[in-house]
Amino acid sequence: MIVKCGLIQAINAEYPEGASTEVIKEANILKHIEMIREAGEKGVQILCLQEIFFGPYFCAEQNKQWYDMVEKIPEGPTTQRLAKLAKEYNMVIIIPIYEEDLPGIYYNTAAVIDADGTYLGKYRKNHIPHVPTTEDGTKGFLEKFYFRPGNLGYPVFKTKYATIGVYICYDRHFPEGARALALNGAEIVFNPSATVAGLSEYLWKLEQPAHAVANGYFIGAINRVGTEAPWDIGHFYGSSYFCDPRGEFLAEGSRDKDELVIADLDLNKIKEVREVWQFFRDRRPETYGSLTEQ
Repeated sequence: MIVKCGLIQAINAEYPEGASTEVIKEANILKHIEMIREAGEKGVQILCLQEIFFGPYFCAEQNKQWYDMVEKIPEGPTTQRLAKLAKEYNMVIIIPIYEEDLPGIYYNTAAVIDADGTYLGKYRKNHIPHVPTTEDGTKGFLEKFYFRPGNLGYPVFKTKYATIGVYICYDRHFPEGARALALNGAEIVFNPSATVAGLSEYLWKLEQPAHAVANGYFIGAINRVGTEAPWDIGHFYGSSYFCDPRGEFLAEGSRDKDELVIADLDLNKIKEVREVWQFFRDRRPETYGSLTEQ
């Protein structure tokens, strides 16, 4: 079975200096709606947006104003709005947003909407980085100020077209969750990210193809593009891509522009690869107890 999948990488939308979070969100949502419609017109069946798609990567600073970006899932306006597009185009959409669970309890989350507009569930980012700004002025990633660690485990979602899992940005550095998604039945894992050139760029095309090979599934890796004022933490280098269970690249985006990256994923390749590399047969879970020790 072949599934046409898409990834959206985009530069933060333009808006007036000093704009409210409401204005910022609306500008980014409208920009992405255009790209979502493009995906629908091109026959994309499963589409994933980038990490917290409706705003800038504000985690370079600690500022309570960004708490105003949060929404409930699934009853929040953004989830409801994009669910209508999913139904219109008969397209599964993964929607990464800043989620409010309770007042003051916030998560970095992705909602999964099926092709008929039905809300299937959500994944909350499990691994939360917190890297302070260095003495030389290099901006850090202050995510613990904004997000609690996820508490929903590693769910998978049986959509109309495939069983999918979600991993978010920093999660990709941890192979344990990538394996858990495979054991739970994921055929395609999407990783919406916001990552800049520098320290971790060399890992971008190593870790996730390695997850695909070790677990025998497809990966869709998404990264935003451009630089974002006023923080200027670096260049978000795009390079979104799909790779198959052999770790081979099927499609790749540019480093510096808005782009819809599309690939046809042949799900039959999962069985083909797993019958050659019997990693699941040869696992020894009874020997892995130390992996869950504190």
